[in-house]
Amino acid sequence: MSDLRELYQEVILDHYKKPRNFRALPDANRKLEGYNPLCGDKITVYLKVEDGVVKDISFQGSGCAISTASASMMTDSLKGKSVDKAEAIFRGFRDLVTGKDQSAEDLGKLTVFTGVREFPMRVKCATLAWHTFHAALEGEVKPVSTE
Repeated sequence: MSDLRELYQEVILDHYKKPRNFRALPDANRKLEGYNPLCGDKITVYLKVEDGVVKDISFQGSGCAISTASASMMTDSLKGKSVDKAEAIFRGFRDLVTGKDQSAEDLGKLTVFTGVREFPMRVKCATLAWHTFHAALEGEVKPVSTE
C-alpha cells in the first residue's frame, strides 16, 4: 500500500511541476474561470467543442499541487472525448473523490486522486477544474466558486 501511495504522489507531483495543456487556447469557443476562496486556487479552463467532441482543452491559473495536477490530468483525460463521455468521466471523478462511488471504473490514471476523499478540504482543490470544465461545457458564463 505504501508503494502505491508513493506512486500516486509521484504522479501528482509530476503533473504539478510539469502541467500538461497549461496554456491559453486562442480558438476556444468556451472559456470559464473558477476560484477556490478557501485556499486561493484560481483557474481558467478553455474548451474547443465541435460536433459533440472536446477537440481541445487547456487551462491556466495558479493553485496548490492537487489543484494543478487535477487540472493537468483532466485535460489529458478529456481531450478528444465525446461530450457524453467527457460528462461521464466528470461524474465518475466527482464521485470518486467525494466517496460516492468506490469503483473508479474507466478513470485510469485519475484514480491517483482516490486518497483525496480522506481530506474533505482537499476535495475542493481536486474538483475545481472539473466543476469549471462542466460549467463551461454547459455554457455558463458566471465564474465557478467552490463555496
